[in-house]
Amino acid sequence: MPSPLKKFIPAGGSATPWRVVSLLLVTALIWAAHYERWTPEQWRLPTDYVGDAHEMLARIKIAAESDTSPWTPQVIDRLGAPFAAHWNGYPTPDKPLMWMLGELATVTGLFAVANLGLLLAQLSAALAFYFTARWLRCRWEWAWVGALLFAYTYHTFHRGLAHFSFVFTWTVPLGLLAVWLVAQSRLLEWRSPGAVVCLGVALALGVSNPYNLLFWGQLLFWALVAQWFGPRRRANLAIGLTAGAVAVGSFLISNADVWVHLDEPEGLPLLSRNYGGTERYALKPLEMFIPPQYHRLDLLAFFGDRYKRWSDWRGEDYMPYLGVIGIVGLLWLAVVTAQRIFRRRTLPGQALSAGWLLSYATVGGLTNLLAFFVGFQVFRATSRVAIFISALVLTFLVVRLSRLTARWPAHWRVAAALAVAAIGVLDQVPRRWPDEIRAQMNADAISDLKLGRELEAALPRGAMIFQIPVLGFPEVLPPHRLADYEHFRPYLATQTLRFSYGAAKFRSRSRWQRDVEHLPVEVLVRRLESYGFAALYLNRKGYADRAERILGELTALGYTRRVQGAGGQQVVVFLNPTMEPRLPLGRALTFGNGWHFRPEDGVRWASGDAAMAYFNPHSAPISADLRLVLVAVSPRDVVIEHNGRMLQTLRVTSEPVELRLPALALAPGVNHFALRSAAPAQRLNPGRNQLRSFGLKESSITIESAPVAVIER
Repeated sequence: MPSPLKKFIPAGGSATPWRVVSLLLVTALIWAAHYERWTPEQWRLPTDYVGDAHEMLARIKIAAESDTSPWTPQVIDRLGAPFAAHWNGYPTPDKPLMWMLGELATVTGLFAVANLGLLLAQLSAALAFYFTARWLRCRWEWAWVGALLFAYTYHTFHRGLAHFSFVFTWTVPLGLLAVWLVAQSRLLEWRSPGAVVCLGVALALGVSNPYNLLFWGQLLFWALVAQWFGPRRRANLAIGLTAGAVAVGSFLISNADVWVHLDEPEGLPLLSRNYGGTERYALKPLEMFIPPQYHRLDLLAFFGDRYKRWSDWRGEDYMPYLGVIGIVGLLWLAVVTAQRIFRRRTLPGQALSAGWLLSYATVGGLTNLLAFFVGFQVFRATSRVAIFISALVLTFLVVRLSRLTARWPAHWRVAAALAVAAIGVLDQVPRRWPDEIRAQMNADAISDLKLGRELEAALPRGAMIFQIPVLGFPEVLPPHRLADYEHFRPYLATQTLRFSYGAAKFRSRSRWQRDVEHLPVEVLVRRLESYGFAALYLNRKGYADRAERILGELTALGYTRRVQGAGGQQVVVFLNPTMEPRLPLGRALTFGNGWHFRPEDGVRWASGDAAMAYFNPHSAPISADLRLVLVAVSPRDVVIEHNGRMLQTLRVTSEPVELRLPALALAPGVNHFALRSAAPAQRLNPGRNQLRSFGLKESSITIESAPVAVIER
């Protein structure tokens, strides 16, 4: 197939507005039918209200309350009480999108704007693909079909609200167009429409989903290589290099808060990634052909059931599925590529792009080589490259069909296109959730709004609520039947109250929450009252006994004033906060990078330099007694540093050695401790976590004196 960009002429006036309008209308109707969003009441309910959906809703609400915006510290005042939640170490993709939806949420409401965002994702994807296909001189009816199928590619549409960022894929077809322009266009100039496409989509990719930026950046690199070793057109090279710089620059600026405002850089990473994850979540080519187990047709759903039974190493189940039409396009592309190889002709651009992406993203491919030998593990879920594969095969398919049917009568072309669209949509759009599940989610959302109104009527503005069981943020394994991020529910339903949940895990700022969680109930509530907390929130799903013991003890103590959600899972018990609350202090150190715990010997071992931290919430130094008991695999000197200043050097052997540092002045904010040894670590055996230098057998920190500080309400 000759390159569609060999004669680069944008398709212009042949496309009439009604074709675009009809595309957007059909796209919207399919979305509304799938989610049953026909009435204002339905629009005021979320499409998903479980797990990750709560986090996505919280991000939109945070943007609505102006707690976060690009380039500023990510500090959320109403979460992580009383210190606020510091999310600077947690990358937040799509900040401009979240900011826009947050602004709209102040007018439409949270759930309505989340629905609007999902619909916007489908419309923008369809419009971007249609624009790309028309640019490639594809006939309008086939561009229309490709756009509709791309908008409802299973890989993205099924993610829904839970993976909100991944639903916005409009940059993918435009990004591919930019790559092809740089690689092949003879008419690409600085003042041309093509330059606008290249630079515009580069900017959009830089501030949106980083996975799409990763895959696009690789294709742009090869486009520049092809141009350099081919015609070497200066404008193409200059525009391509500038587009790459714009993408990288906008990414760095948009995510600057992750590095600039991070106050505990030696803390454990909030998102844990490892080599095993790059195998588990890498693309398995077979999955592009396996329909989901909840496919509309039982015949196809059978294969999804079989895959779930037979496979032991699945990542994001069924997400790479290309759909029947996409599979046809992929096989067709493979046949054409094979013919070109045997005839020694130029390969289709889509085949070259898809070939590289598959070689990178497939399990055992370049992604695993980089993860294993270089440690590049942050982008573990390379199965998400399926959206690029889908865009490539659909582009190839609609261009081919446009040429194949060029001599057909117009009504036959339109009929054939509509038939392909119908088959593709029915195949790609999955079954709706069962009525009972959707009814339960709606009931939970309505119940939460009612609970929120009751809480705000009973508590003063700015009142703090402590939530148990204590959960870190993000990505933790919650106890019993509690779902991750479910503690966001009362936050989503209120406007003025503050909650303890949302504090970053593995950070010294939130250490005090873990210290008080397992205290006896009487001690817990007394301490919370002294900290100024006005209520205790319990989610029964987090307890094997549905929190009956805790609630019974609270009743025996006289704490009988309470409200609960309609489902009975959420219970809020009102406390009696002191009028002069004090700031909570952690009772232990927080361990950062460099440590691993061995429960069999009760020692926290370091394989090299190791970090600890303690948070002083006061505006003045506090005095503490620090005690460490150290051991080592072989005799060595261990240096202990505090905020970059050496405190002491200790000779450590296999016998426990105690170090005491009395009256240690802890500065306001995060205090950083580092333990270092120049002697090399030793590997005891080939298993995991067997590289050891020195170990911490015991540790304690006791506050001797602290200034009196009252929490500002």
